[in-house]
Amino acid sequence: MPLSKLLHRKPYQYGLALSGGGIKGLCHAGVLKGLEEIGFRPNIISGVSAGAIVGALYADGYKPDEIATLFENVSFRQMASIQSPTSGGFFKVTPFMKFLDAHLHTKRLEDLPIPMRIVATDLDHGKSVIFTSGNLIDCIAASCSVPVLFTPHNIEGCNYVDGGVFQNFPVSTIREECDYLIGINASPLVADEYQMNALSVAMRAYHFMFKANILHDKELCDLLIEPTDMGDFDTFDVEKSREIFQLGYEESKRIIAQRLSE
Repeated sequence: MPLSKLLHRKPYQYGLALSGGGIKGLCHAGVLKGLEEIGFRPNIISGVSAGAIVGALYADGYKPDEIATLFENVSFRQMASIQSPTSGGFFKVTPFMKFLDAHLHTKRLEDLPIPMRIVATDLDHGKSVIFTSGNLIDCIAASCSVPVLFTPHNIEGCNYVDGGVFQNFPVSTIREECDYLIGINASPLVADEYQMNALSVAMRAYHFMFKANILHDKELCDLLIEPTDMGDFDTFDVEKSREIFQLGYEESKRIIAQRLSE
């Protein structure tokens, strides 16, 4: 029996974990482009929030450049509609769900060509949940519903919010299922400048909470790709999507070259 077969004892050989990060998640697609160029293709993917979006599109068959193109001319207003905050959030994600429905070929999570785990937060019971099956768009919407900003997403009577509340880098989600795991973190911990107003302070504190819960998962990666320049972008800098994609691609090339020279 070949040595590679002897070493491959877990259900999947290569795993890929994708963090949250809003539009900064497009760096995932850029990194994937670089990884594809050396022949890497994951056998299983885990994603949260923005990572769930990119991961689902990739698992659905989209190439990295195609994912970047999908979001190149998309604005926040096209993806969300304003509503009364008494509904649980300032915006609802109905337009975004319609956008996904128009572009995703696969409608059920368990039917994706590449197996995927999507992480969300059960707001009613205060716990992290891992979706392995169900309506794909519902699972993504649940994982992306940033508390206060967006209305919690209801699935079968339970309210869900952004999976990053408990786990913004879902490496441990699939660590025991794969032999080799690459993690892409689009939300490096950077203490950048901020404005002294209520929204800015709230979002800054919120981001620190998200970023702090990734520390353990970073240590579980066999290869961690973490473009530090992502700290220069805001969560909803949608007009910079192509620049973010390119930075992810360049970082993957740098890390790959570094590994090959070791």
